[in-house]
Amino acid sequence: MAGGISPVCDFGWQAVDFDLRGVDGKRHTLASARGPNGLLVMFLCNHCPYVKAVLERIVRDCTELAQHGVGSVAIMSNDPADYPEDSFDNMQRIARERRFPFPYVLDGTQQVASAYRAVCTPEFFGFNAALELQYHGRLDASKTSPVPDARRELFEAMLAVAKTGQGPREQIAGVGCSIKWSKAA
Repeated sequence: MAGGISPVCDFGWQAVDFDLRGVDGKRHTLASARGPNGLLVMFLCNHCPYVKAVLERIVRDCTELAQHGVGSVAIMSNDPADYPEDSFDNMQRIARERRFPFPYVLDGTQQVASAYRAVCTPEFFGFNAALELQYHGRLDASKTSPVPDARRELFEAMLAVAKTGQGPREQIAGVGCSIKWSKAA
């Protein structure tokens, strides 16, 4: 579980397009995932203890954000050859068991993670309606154990983005397991 810390928000950076296969058997793109008021791009995986600790909160927040016109997509970019728990079959199982309200897609080439300069799971990129980056912080104060009654930093930031098009100027970087890059890359 090598750790990573996401870099500070690069306000205005444009979202990079993608076309990835989801666990639902459909192709998902930037255009199909976005909502009228923004988009939350998340880099997740199945094995990371940081993701496991907050997955219930991610599902809750994305469900509520959809009601405010913010779309969400979860991208799994780890190399499942070295991390079998991150296999496509296990992605399907986790999405079904946790009732993901967003597409869960496989970045098998790791090109999308590279284009987004993703470094860890979970990692959150919050874009406004113009697909300009406005949030690149943590979900909340939880790490590998949930923090009871933690302030909903990601949710609050994306709610502001949905309403005003701008995220908070002060953001706390996310922490998680490093992306598991393919040795062939």
